[in-house]
Amino acid sequence: MPPPSAALLALVLLPGCQAVLTETTSALAGITGASVASGVGADPAVTTGIGLGVQALGRAGLQYAQRKTHGAAQDRIAAAAGPLPVGGTAAWRTSHTIPVEPNEHGQVAVSRVISTGTLDCKEIVFSVEEGEGAKATRAFYLAAVCRDGTGWKWASAEPATARWGSLQ
Repeated sequence: MPPPSAALLALVLLPGCQAVLTETTSALAGITGASVASGVGADPAVTTGIGLGVQALGRAGLQYAQRKTHGAAQDRIAAAAGPLPVGGTAAWRTSHTIPVEPNEHGQVAVSRVISTGTLDCKEIVFSVEEGEGAKATRAFYLAAVCRDGTGWKWASAEPATARWGSLQ
C-alpha cells in the first residue's frame, strides 16, 4: 500500500478532485490525531471514535456557519428587492461578521410581481460581482422573494430557505 502522502499527491494531480482531497485530508487528520492519542495510552477504538467525532463536529459547525452566511445574503437581496417596482434596480452588499465566505455585492432587479390575495411575491434577477476593474466578473441568478409581515424574505427553494435545513 502506498504511503498516505503518495495517495494525497495522486489526488492533487487529478483534475476536479478538490472536494475529494478536502474530505480525504480531513479524514486522515482525524485518524492521525486518533493514532497519536492512542499512542499515549488510550484505547484505540475510543480514541478513533473521539477523533472522528471531533472531525464531524467541526464539519457540522462549518456547514451551519455557511447556511447562516447564505441566509444573511438572501435576506440582504430580498430587502433590496422588496420595495422596488417592476423594472426597478438596486444595489445589494453583504458584510459577514464571521468570514466563512467572502463578502459579496451586486445588483438586483424586479422582473415581475407574483401576487394572489394576501400573497405578495416578486420574481427577481440578481448579480453577484467579484473582482475589481478589468478583472471583474458577474454571475446572474433568478429567484423569488415574498412579503413577510413588514419585510421581505427569500422564497426560492434553491438556494434553499431555512425550511429545508441541511439540504441547502
